Amino acid sequence: MKKASIKILVFAALVLVGCTKEENLEISQPDSEILNKEPLTPQQVNAQIDQALADKGSFDWKEATSHTLWSAVYHGDNMVSVGFGITANDYDRSRSPENGPIQHELLQIIAQSEGKPANEILLSSDATLNTMDVLVVKQETIIAIRNYQFMRYVEPGNYKYFAYADGNRQRGAESTSSSGGSGCGFEASTLNAADYTTITPNAKAAWTLYQHNVPSAWTYSTGQGITIGIVDTGTSPSQTLLGSNFNDGLSTGRSIQKFGTYVDSIWPWVTTTDGPNDQCGHGTSMASAAAAPRNDNGLPVGVAYNANLITYRAASNVVLDGASEQNGVKNAFTALANNSNVKIISMSMGHVFSVGKISDAIKYAYSKGKLIFCAGGTSTSFTTFVGVIFPASMAETVAVTGIKEGAGFIKCDDCHSGSKIDFTVVMQRASGKTVPVVSYYDNQSDYVGGSSVATATTAGIGALVWAKYPSWTRDQVLARMRQSANFYPNKNPEFGYGNINALLAVQ
Repeated sequence: MKKASIKILVFAALVLVGCTKEENLEISQPDSEILNKEPLTPQQVNAQIDQALADKGSFDWKEATSHTLWSAVYHGDNMVSVGFGITANDYDRSRSPENGPIQHELLQIIAQSEGKPANEILLSSDATLNTMDVLVVKQETIIAIRNYQFMRYVEPGNYKYFAYADGNRQRGAESTSSSGGSGCGFEASTLNAADYTTITPNAKAAWTLYQHNVPSAWTYSTGQGITIGIVDTGTSPSQTLLGSNFNDGLSTGRSIQKFGTYVDSIWPWVTTTDGPNDQCGHGTSMASAAAAPRNDNGLPVGVAYNANLITYRAASNVVLDGASEQNGVKNAFTALANNSNVKIISMSMGHVFSVGKISDAIKYAYSKGKLIFCAGGTSTSFTTFVGVIFPASMAETVAVTGIKEGAGFIKCDDCHSGSKIDFTVVMQRASGKTVPVVSYYDNQSDYVGGSSVATATTAGIGALVWAKYPSWTRDQVLARMRQSANFYPNKNPEFGYGNINALLAVQ
């Protein structure tokens, strides 16, 4: 009763504050900080981020000085992302009646500090989450926001860390065999006969599926009735097996839906997306690995070949560096969270440090019971610099990485590993070949590797388990997946529970 009374008093106070005239607000003064009017260079900002990653394996803008934060804002079009709320986990507007007065008061503080009306400050306000994007020029404003009592986080909204990375040390959250650091590529490859087995009605089952007993698991489950959401770069309009022929061969009675949340514009006030179609190739590969049809065209089949798919073009490539990508991912996760048909969400993209608005969206999806798989990280020269990337590093996600074929556990050439990994997928052969998938263009195939394909594959296995036990909760499905894996009931310090045995998981 006491806690309830306190909350009512807080809300009443906020309502009163929300009605206060702007000129009467008291803005917190930077008493404890010396203002340095000269911003750091992007290279200096990156150096501080790199040092934190090297020392602790993680970086959070909360740890940065206000001068460093302001410098990153300065180099990121003066855009600031703000998360607010009564508590650290007060991210859901529907459960937070205080959010309106809090946002109003915060906008007044910013407007007064900047000397501009609130409508020139506010860029966007999320309808689902307690977060907004604002324009901030002054360092004093950054400090005032940070000193606000109901502040959860304040971060640069459009600082592009990778744009200023060392030229000889480009870092990618993910990469594929055909792309490099961006994860993009439209190439096709003739598949080596040793890398697949032809199965009825004329589909190719990738070698990696046999490493996890997926073909044997199909006797018990094919993913029927389960919907997987793929947050990535979209799906190719030119690949009919992920379009008009999604029900082909032994894949029947299911649907694929395609949406876009990525806004391809340098202007922060633009809100029109560029549609659902993949313009990178990465998202098409992930959709294929998870749920391509068991077709009669001689092309690779996905793990859950009778599952439904909902794909989102949420970013231009796999590195979530900047406002367009981060807002796109946030909006995709909240939309999938609010879709009651979606059971599983898979994302093979990420960043080397946390992003508050994406974290909020993932927590929101998790609160809705979604089983969320994220890639542990893949890069060509950055693997030893950071362990498991964001958001796979979050407690609400299941982190997956790739390993090599053969005895023992050896991570793939470009894969990240670490204590936050939950599962592994065998996805690299001694020959160097990776996983066959349906390619961007019709009647073509390709190879894809890294923790990207490992994640999409694991999402497909999750769909097999959930389809076999449709009344189960997320936690029950995840528990069964763990119980079927190599190291259960223990966790390996680098590879989590190891490889899932799909057959055991669905029996």
